[in-house]
Amino acid sequence: MSSSAIGCLYLHGFLSSPQSQKAQQLLRFYADHLTPEQLALPTLPFAPAEAIALARAELKRLQQRFAQVFIIGSSLGGFYATHLAESEGIPAVLVNPAVRPFDLFEHYLGPNTHYYSGEVHELTHDHIGQLRALGCAQIQHPERLLLLLQTGDETLDYRLAAELYRNSPAWLEGGGNHSFEHFIERMPMVLAFAERTSRSETAEISQSDI
Repeated sequence: MSSSAIGCLYLHGFLSSPQSQKAQQLLRFYADHLTPEQLALPTLPFAPAEAIALARAELKRLQQRFAQVFIIGSSLGGFYATHLAESEGIPAVLVNPAVRPFDLFEHYLGPNTHYYSGEVHELTHDHIGQLRALGCAQIQHPERLLLLLQTGDETLDYRLAAELYRNSPAWLEGGGNHSFEHFIERMPMVLAFAERTSRSETAEISQSDI
């Protein structure tokens, strides 16, 4: 299967947006090498329950247009991507993903300023409960997940993700940062994973019909 037949849903991180560096790099990459229509870059709501509902709706929209779809999730978006990959049975690429944001966010309770819009959001215990409801304590289908980690992540402890996704294919780099330096250079590997995993899923479905 050619990557030209695969749709991609990108999920940004906490207090981020489609204006982030990785999102904009992806937009240019698809414009230059594939088609912009293959890429969905939704602005996720602050509330986790609303964010996952919108992400799932965007996923369904892509699936109506493309036979195969995969997700790229960064930081908190990687946490959301894991939930969708496990619940919807699709491949996902996780870039320095948050593993237990419901624990980490205890330190962010109260007002938080959005990096791009300047809007102030109030993080509450209800939001943390919504995150906890989306958590995956164990990964049921590690083969569907590609983990991209840089050890220099200044925001998240990369070892937590390395442990949770220990059975998944992974690319681990020394140094770097939370944004994942030179992310766009990994897109050939990302697309190869999406194509290979999509072929495998299609083959399994075909075998089950025999």
